[in-house]
Amino acid sequence: MIALVTGAGSGIGAAIALRLAQDGHRVAVNDLHAEAARATARRITDAGREAQAFAADVSDEGMVETMMEEVRATLGAPEILVNNAGFGHQAPFLEITPDQFDRMFAVHVRGTYLMTRACLPEMLSKGQGIVVNVASQLGQIGGVELVHYAGAKAAIIGMTKSLAREVSARGVRVNAVAPGPVNTPLVEALSDDWKAAKKAELPLGRFGETEEIGGVVSFLCSPDAALFVGQTLGPNSGDVML
Repeated sequence: MIALVTGAGSGIGAAIALRLAQDGHRVAVNDLHAEAARATARRITDAGREAQAFAADVSDEGMVETMMEEVRATLGAPEILVNNAGFGHQAPFLEITPDQFDRMFAVHVRGTYLMTRACLPEMLSKGQGIVVNVASQLGQIGGVELVHYAGAKAAIIGMTKSLAREVSARGVRVNAVAPGPVNTPLVEALSDDWKAAKKAELPLGRFGETEEIGGVVSFLCSPDAALFVGQTLGPNSGDVML
């Protein structure tokens, strides 16, 4: 199958792209930064799998349309879409500017909408497809100084459930993954005191690894997940239990 992973130039997105390639899928690697996308694609091709890099801002309708034309021309229409593109920003609520708020929702929410809208028609015409949206456990419980980020991730969870109800009977499964703290450059840059305190809160006592999130997405893209519809899986070290 052809899998398109957004925000796959590093971190969780790169791990997802690598895992789906290992599973035998041909992977379209998207990132805002062209070189980052190419780096992940090279890692896949160096391992003997097929991948192509595509640079685009998923919040930009024109760039999404252009990218999708290139993906279809080089690999074909995606049968798997993983909406992972996003970024983090922390600030007290009253210090979040309207531009910062809008950009957060543009990338996470509008990007998920635009990418899904671009891929869904061909999935529906074939009667099969898989969409996995990467949310966050903060979309379920909130986070201090993260109103815009948690709000955007909560919106993704709501979109996942709603779209799943709309298209699952037509052969397209839609689910979400809501990771907890994961060892990425963003988390590693936080203070040692914060990391120690956060680990102490987790029943598992450690943060996740990007490869573990890739494994969860791999499962949702596999036949073993045939009964999973509109679900939000929580690889979060026990931080959120539902």
